[in-house]
Amino acid sequence: MQNLDVIVIGGGAAGIGAARTLADAGKAVLLVEADTRLGGRARTEHVDGMALDLGAGWLHSAEQNPWVKIAALHGFALDQTLPRWREQWRGLGFAKSEQRAAAAAFEAFETRLRDDPPPGDRAGAALVAGSPWSVWIDTVSGFVNGTDTAKLSIADYLAYEDAATETDWRVPAGYGALVAAQAYGLRTALATPVTAIDRSGTSLKIETPRGTLTAAQVIVTVSTDVLARGAIAIGGHDAVLHAAAALPLGMADKLFLAIDHGEDELDANAHLLGDPRNVITGTYTLRPFGRPVIEAMFGGDGAREMAERGLQGAADFAIEELCALLGGQWRRRLRLLAGSAWSRETHIRGGYSHALPGRAAARQVLATPIDPRIRFAGEACSTSEFSTVHGAYKTGVASARALLG
Repeated sequence: MQNLDVIVIGGGAAGIGAARTLADAGKAVLLVEADTRLGGRARTEHVDGMALDLGAGWLHSAEQNPWVKIAALHGFALDQTLPRWREQWRGLGFAKSEQRAAAAAFEAFETRLRDDPPPGDRAGAALVAGSPWSVWIDTVSGFVNGTDTAKLSIADYLAYEDAATETDWRVPAGYGALVAAQAYGLRTALATPVTAIDRSGTSLKIETPRGTLTAAQVIVTVSTDVLARGAIAIGGHDAVLHAAAALPLGMADKLFLAIDHGEDELDANAHLLGDPRNVITGTYTLRPFGRPVIEAMFGGDGAREMAERGLQGAADFAIEELCALLGGQWRRRLRLLAGSAWSRETHIRGGYSHALPGRAAARQVLATPIDPRIRFAGEACSTSEFSTVHGAYKTGVASARALLG
């Protein structure tokens, strides 16, 4: 492991993007990952003959998403069926009139954020007290941002909204599988958590439980929660660690329920929100790709509650919500296939980042090197495409190109 030009720490989309760029430029690069797999928060599991994405699942903003071209390069087909998150299948539990009222309340909320933002950069301050749809807005924020609006920077939220498009596609073979495919042929060291970076000498020394590695340069792509906890000791980088703490990971988890009977009663790719009046609820995609499965997602307080219940407890909750909408007969038809609990993943510790009120500028601080030999990358370093796989990948590529000079 000697004579390395660059060590990339973290084998998610940002790390893979950085390592791929460096390797293609002829650099001796090693991709070091604490887990036993690559992909980070993009993770595909194969269960019952289906590729299930337990993390990232949508190629957001497909018009500007580099994974569209990468998918073609690796022979991955894309499904261009757009999500139906704004629809409630058959109006079950959420009548058309209520959906219109909720949508109008959200539009008014976002207009206030843009045109008359409350002081303090706290999105939750723009909620209307006593409005029947304020809870619903926080529920949506939980899915989108991983947290409620009280903990959300207005400037950060609007930066993402202004950059994103409405074109979201999926990968039938798995987004996580696609991300891992982009690492094919790269030199990697799995199950190798980095504990410290010693920058006192001419070469950087990277400490791991498996020994010390040396390289001329390093790109760090681990999550903000890992950085903020000081899991990697880096002298002189207090500003970076404080920036990471201002960009905590929200909560976002998934469950997949197998449909053992009656799948033809559900429309493919239809959507249901469990309870629009409760932040402890799931959002459900019925039969994604036409498969005999229901994909559930929990965000914010709902994800936190499900993590405490455990996978089977969360599945029981989801099944009860679905039965309340679809009928009690579905209790016998649904069973847990797989699920995630990202807050319990030691080397990640959450979903995706959001800036705390008043701290949107922390993303730029995190991305600005203190030592010219050390760069930071990852979704949290993107000022407008954070919380996405393509945003993470772009920052990794940019960091690599900066080192290439």
